[in-house]
Amino acid sequence: MAHGRAPDWCADVITRMQRGEVLGKLTTHVLDAAHGCPGASIRVDLYRVQDQQLLHILSAVTNSDGRCDAPLLQGDDYQSGVYQLHFQAGDYYRARGVALNEPAFLDEVVLRFGIDAGQEHFHVPLLISPYSYSTYRGS
Repeated sequence: MAHGRAPDWCADVITRMQRGEVLGKLTTHVLDAAHGCPGASIRVDLYRVQDQQLLHILSAVTNSDGRCDAPLLQGDDYQSGVYQLHFQAGDYYRARGVALNEPAFLDEVVLRFGIDAGQEHFHVPLLISPYSYSTYRGS
């Protein structure tokens, strides 16, 4: 990089912002690892953690691809902070006819994570089964 010149990625971000594109967003994707398919029709609740309290932001339901139809956060709502996603895994497996212990081992999967904001896309995938889950910072 030459002195005094912005990196190429900065120029790309500036161009995209000038076009009015919303760059920062939060998305999720649920995959049913037990059945090898997308986790469709799973209720997802997003909370912001503020002063040790949970502030409910929104509820969504995953589509047939296991994704929400719109970003969970974007635009002015996309801010630095600590968030929680609550996935209703037990309801999903009961609706599929899977016999679960009561109470279910993983009735609700809760993921707490931090967003350091800016214009990045934060993608939080979830792989679930009745007795395990896995997540990671996706792209």
